[in-house]
Amino acid sequence: MRIKALAAEFIGTYMLVTSIVAAALFSFPIAGIVGVGVSVGFAVMAMIFAVGYISGGHFNPAVTLGLVAGGRFKASDAPGYIIAQCLGAIAATVVLFVIASGKVGGFEVGNFASNMYGGDAGYSMLSAFVVEVVLTGLFVLVIMGATSKRAPAGYAAIAIGFTLGAIHIMSIPIDNTSVNPARSLATALIAMGEPMAQLWLFWVAPILGGVIGGLFGRWLVDDQE
Repeated sequence: MRIKALAAEFIGTYMLVTSIVAAALFSFPIAGIVGVGVSVGFAVMAMIFAVGYISGGHFNPAVTLGLVAGGRFKASDAPGYIIAQCLGAIAATVVLFVIASGKVGGFEVGNFASNMYGGDAGYSMLSAFVVEVVLTGLFVLVIMGATSKRAPAGYAAIAIGFTLGAIHIMSIPIDNTSVNPARSLATALIAMGEPMAQLWLFWVAPILGGVIGGLFGRWLVDDQE
């Protein structure tokens, strides 16, 4: 495995998590849910164009494992990618925590833009599980389709970025949108408490969805090549 591929996954995931968490922490009152969706969509699109040719531009353990299931990525390379992605996500949240802590008047960590279910005004565990499985599966399917040899060349990053932005707009009100276990781990490590207790769902559901999407994409897309 090339060290440059791991570095690309680290920096790509760093940018992805920064785009989500920074928008949620600093811009949400003004930009709202659409602003967060646009932020992550543009950031992922840019990083795929910038470093995707080095590593494939996964930036997400669920995508990596989905592509393994879809026959697009070697299983032996997956652990290294997932470690790099988690380290990039954690690095991003640590930097954002340092920035947020400098707020005049103080900063309360709270849930730190973590993924959660339940609560007085929230959605159930089942709702969060279903939305994470379905949306991650669709996301991996889009990735496989957009990067197919038969797809229009040069547009994969745009399709992937727009899809991830739309996913956030759709599901932020449900569980603050994960579809990325590394992102969920990083914010839970800062918030601790309930976000950490619920972290299992935001690993299990996206990975399950990614594998389903990869298997379906293998049949639907790659079987035609």
